[in-house]
Amino acid sequence: MVFLRIISIMPLTILFTIFVMGKRPIGEMPVFDFLIIITMGSVVGADIADPSIHHLPTAFAVIVLALFQNLVSRLTLKYRGFGRFISFEPTLIMENGRFIVKNIRDIKYSIDEILMMLREKDVFHFKEVKYAIIESNGKLSVLKKSEVKPLTPKDMAIAGEEEEIPSVVILEGRLDKKSIAKLNMTEDHVITMAKQQSYRISDIFLANYSPKTGLTISPYRGEEPPINIEH
Repeated sequence: MVFLRIISIMPLTILFTIFVMGKRPIGEMPVFDFLIIITMGSVVGADIADPSIHHLPTAFAVIVLALFQNLVSRLTLKYRGFGRFISFEPTLIMENGRFIVKNIRDIKYSIDEILMMLREKDVFHFKEVKYAIIESNGKLSVLKKSEVKPLTPKDMAIAGEEEEIPSVVILEGRLDKKSIAKLNMTEDHVITMAKQQSYRISDIFLANYSPKTGLTISPYRGEEPPINIEH
């Protein structure tokens, strides 16, 4: 009975785990998705280990958990406020070479963990850090002070072009009105630029704009067939 349960429930579990996770590694998963995986594993483990547990309700629970996660993911993508509500916010833990002790305690990290994460970023002297942030996935982002950064063309008296961070003006087939307003542009202008590249707004998954590069579009469907990447 245990063997039959394993060969019947595991393919379903693997299928819906891939449905939940996609290709993200465990360390890149939001907290909610991680909890779904843990819950699913507990349900399946109990079903396999205890033959007295009915098998069909377990399969039903796996399917419902996966569908529930999919619904939450869609809401997270559509409503950014909802996404912030169910996930951790980035936390500033260092500023100008000093630890922000209160924030470190709030996220329940030990100083040893912080120092280890700094060393992983090639920071062995914490005074070198301008800002350090614990991201929502638990990873550390570090901005070093200017005097310890690698040489740049400016440092070597070489003329270099200024780079600007492009703004997202179209996301998932919708105009980002706030970004467009910050760029002192109109929605009609963005629509016109998209039409010049033979795209409707609904055809565009993501579009960035910068004065240097103009409108850069990534459509839902590419014109070229996808490349098959093999090991």
